[in-house]
Parts: sequence; structure tokens; C-alpha cells
Amino acid sequence: MSNIEIRRVTNRKELKQFVQFFYDLYRGCDYAVPYLFSDEMSTLQRCDNPSFECCDSEYFMAFKDGKMVGRVAAIINHRANERWDRKQVRFSWFDFVDDQEVSAALLKAVEDWGRSKGMNEIAGPIGFIDTDREGMLVDGFDTLSTMYVNYNYPYYPQHMEQMGGYEKANDWIEQRVKVPEVVPDKFAKITEMVRKRYGLRVHKFTRKELIQGGWGERIFALLNETYKNLYGFSQLSDHQIDKLVNDYIKLADLNLVTGVMDGDKLVGFGVTFPSFSKALQKTRDGRFLPFGWWHLLKILKWHKTNVVDLLLIGVLPEYRSKGANALIFDDLIRQFRRYGFDWAVTGPQMETNEGVLSQWQYLEATQIRRHRCYKKNME
Repeated sequence: MSNIEIRRVTNRKELKQFVQFFYDLYRGCDYAVPYLFSDEMSTLQRCDNPSFECCDSEYFMAFKDGKMVGRVAAIINHRANERWDRKQVRFSWFDFVDDQEVSAALLKAVEDWGRSKGMNEIAGPIGFIDTDREGMLVDGFDTLSTMYVNYNYPYYPQHMEQMGGYEKANDWIEQRVKVPEVVPDKFAKITEMVRKRYGLRVHKFTRKELIQGGWGERIFALLNETYKNLYGFSQLSDHQIDKLVNDYIKLADLNLVTGVMDGDKLVGFGVTFPSFSKALQKTRDGRFLPFGWWHLLKILKWHKTNVVDLLLIGVLPEYRSKGANALIFDDLIRQFRRYGFDWAVTGPQMETNEGVLSQWQYLEATQIRRHRCYKKNME
């Protein structure tokens, strides 16, 4: 008989315990990156996260012999389910000690809650929306993670393989790209051709344009269009876009943000940030105090890192064949060299998205990580 106790999170104190579990489990791990504690709390609370306008959730903690040994979030994104014609419950924030009974009990809690809400499929790890972390790490455990993706121990996917009924639903891969000393000739030639033939041009935004002029909102509206057919994508609402602008665009170094324009129309964008990974490892469990703010400020203001994260890149489909991507990389490579970045790390890219993956063919790129989403029919 199992002695695993599953408890539902019912108050703020328990939610802090839910969030804290990750830091305790990965303390001392050289490759895990602590997420900002305040961001985790904000994302998981209805009062702070506009995703709850289309999502329901419950959070569960597992205890064994009185000690917390695991956690999981159960999420139903009604907008995504309507878009993809599914009755799917998602699992996310899924962490556990190396005990098969614990991981199985946590997923059972999600399945039971999903069934009580009329769901017939479970999938994950997937967050509320696509800008949340997605996928379980299945390859690349010995590479330094980023604040934008999940890190987990190698035993996680081993547990999933032993779970009854779970199978691969989707894989994302990440690559490390060597920043070239100069813009490759191929990019330079395509860029010049695109400018002359199609009249496309690079636009560097001002803070006023992004915050007061509505260009921040246009970037994420374009993301809605360019990402709409990707696995499980849920269209961002105006409230969700406002939060993303506040969370990312207001903090961005605008030299590292590039737009591509066709006349007055925004047709592509690239949003990049200097890597916070090593700075976050110096914080106390992802907290700003007492000195975490200083390590993060050195990255944000003075770029004290040789790595840049390629956070979001999107180009309208009809402009991909016109070479708009080359304009983005031509500009960003020049900015990266100016700041002394030696390496760029891509965000997760679907393994089947040949159009995106092919854009690295003119650069020195190496796959460093693979994340997997699992699914199970609960009928």
C-alpha cells in the first residue's frame, strides 16, 4: 500500500511551499537555473496572471513520511482546447524525487482532476500559454540551462517511460550558435537583395514607440499570427500581451530587439536578452534580496556575459521566402559582436519546423538540448 499523500494547494503559504520545492530539489546542481521566485508566484496566482481568463488550474504536492517529495500543476486551457478541438488537461511545474510511486501519484492527481472537469486527454509538461516553459528535458542534461526552459534530472524521462499509456506528443530542440566575427556573406547578400527587391528594412524601436506607441503590442500580435499553427498554441489576449510587454519589452536592451518593416507594416521581429543563467545561479533561490539584484543588474545593464538568449523570433509566412529572417540576423549579429557575445542560445524549436531549423545552416550551430511533451488518452 502506497504511503504517498497528495495535498491540494489551498492558500498562499502552501503556494510558496509549492514554488520552493524546485529550489530545494536542485540546490547544488551545476546545470539548473533558478527561476525568479517572484515570477513563479505571479504566474501561478489568478490575481496576477491574465492567462486565467481562459485557464483553470489546481496545484498538488506529494508528501512521504511527512516530507514534501513532489509537485505538479494541473491546467486546462479552454482557448487552446477550442482551437485544437480537444478535451485536454495539461500538467506542468512537474518535479519529484527519484521515486516512481511519487511521480505516478502526482500524474494520477492531474488525471483525476481532469476527468472531473470532462477532459479525456492529458499532455505535458505544458504551461498556461506558449511563453511559459514547455517540455521535459530528455537530452542535454550536462548543459547550463536558461531561465526560459525547464531543467530536470535524467530520471524524469525514465519515470515517464515506465508510466502506463504515456507517449511522445512533440519535441523541441535548442541550439548553441557561434556568433561569427563578421556577418556571413550569405546573410549580407540576401539582406542587400531583400532591401532592393522587396523594399524591406530593419527598424530599431525606441522605448516610447514600444510602450506608448503600441509597437510592443504589435510584436506580440505578430507572434499570434506566426505561431498560430505550432503545437498546442493558444492565441494571446490583449491582457496577456500587456503583461508580456511589461515583463519583457520594458526591460529589454533595444539594441537587441529588431523589427522588419514593409512600409509601415511590421512583418518580422527578433527579441533577444543577454543570458541571466549564471547570474541567477548566484541568487538565493531566485530572489532579488539580499544581493540577487546586483548579479542580475550586471547582466541587464552592463552585459557581463558572453552568451545571448534568442528569446523570440517571428516572421510572417509570406515574408520568410523573401528573406526577412536574414535582415533580422544581419542586424542582431552586428549588435552581438558590439557587446562581445560569443555564443547565442536559441529558444525551443519544434523538431519538425524545418523552416526555422534551416535558418541556422549558414552559422556554426550545435544542438544542445531536447525537450519532450508527453500525452496520454484517459478514456
